[in-house]
Amino acid sequence: MNGKWEGATKIEHARRIFTETINELEGVPNLEVALRVYGHQSPITPTFQDCNDTKLEVPFGPNNFAAVRGFINTVECKGTTPIARSLEAAADDFPDANARNIIILITDGLEACDEFPCESARKLKEKEIAVTPFVVGLGIDLEYLKNFECIGRVYEASNLQSFEKVMKSVVIDALLATSVQINLNDIMGNPTETNTTVFLYEAGTKNLKYTFMHTLNIKNNPDTIVIIDPAMKYDVVVNTLPKAEIKGVTIYKGTHNTIKVDCPQGILSVRIKGPTKTENVNVRVTQNGQTLTLNVQSIADLQNYIVGTYDLEILTLPRIYFDDVKINQSDYTYIDIPGSGIFKYSSSKSIVGQIFLTHEGSKDEWVCDLDPAKLTDQFYLQPGFYKLVYRLKSAVSTDYTIVKPFQIMAGENTLITL
Repeated sequence: MNGKWEGATKIEHARRIFTETINELEGVPNLEVALRVYGHQSPITPTFQDCNDTKLEVPFGPNNFAAVRGFINTVECKGTTPIARSLEAAADDFPDANARNIIILITDGLEACDEFPCESARKLKEKEIAVTPFVVGLGIDLEYLKNFECIGRVYEASNLQSFEKVMKSVVIDALLATSVQINLNDIMGNPTETNTTVFLYEAGTKNLKYTFMHTLNIKNNPDTIVIIDPAMKYDVVVNTLPKAEIKGVTIYKGTHNTIKVDCPQGILSVRIKGPTKTENVNVRVTQNGQTLTLNVQSIADLQNYIVGTYDLEILTLPRIYFDDVKINQSDYTYIDIPGSGIFKYSSSKSIVGQIFLTHEGSKDEWVCDLDPAKLTDQFYLQPGFYKLVYRLKSAVSTDYTIVKPFQIMAGENTLITL
């Protein structure tokens, strides 16, 4: 805890945040706190570490908050990390086995005394001591935190801001025992979807109460949220494409709530295959049979969509359309298009004109208009046979119309001088 962490030592940050937490708890009815500290009495030497260095410094009792604050503000970090022995000792610190007894373990290191916290947790259960610790890993790597999963609920505090949030979450969870888990279910009904924002609105209103970036915890389960007010109903909006919604969700106080939202997703990517003159192409995506634009994604992007059927308009010149594109659960759907070539014209005088893609045996397809204010311009065009229909801007007769055929090949330049 003496290590530097975001501008100060961990113990300095812990003193402040722990004191703020104690201040918030003071005055809560039917609540008593105690403080057990380890690694603060005997310094480590090259040949010795005191694995019995754990002590109940402030016992349970009414109105002892000042004593807890006082000790926290003066304690020094000297010794080792006897987590297992501290847990076993803490079980005997509680004066009433019939109360709801809670341990909050804050540590910035692993067990250092060749004992096993999991074994201590097992012994507590064998003694029928109903204590499930909340483990707050202060700046500990996630892989190391997995060592504490057998003890109780694990919270990661990788930075100072998350430490503050975690402490508030732990206290709310410990006192109210109201928690929420939002399951984003795949096509099989398993909560495997994640990494999208979830909005909770007051039911029937536009009053946004909570915003979360959905996360799977270190057990690969939807993370538990403990800061939601159970006093109202909510409309839940999951910001997938398209969004998924559940209205009028009730959060029950004093229990663990699970909100299930079906939002199975797959991945869409449109790729350019072969040589090209530009990769700056956008793709307009709509739900099958609908006209409203759902999303515009760039070429080669990987974008999640709810499982279903979609229509694509690829904003090349000319446009390329794909209908009935299937998105399947967790699968990649790739749409490949040819690369573009460059068509460039130059003229000594202003002209008006249009470019058409010619189709053998069918009508020509309009591609774009020329800008009469420009004497030269260029366009990225898809491979094919084209014609440029133009006349001098100053000409007053249609007899001056000129048709120039040309071909575009992927990755190549085509220049016409008019």
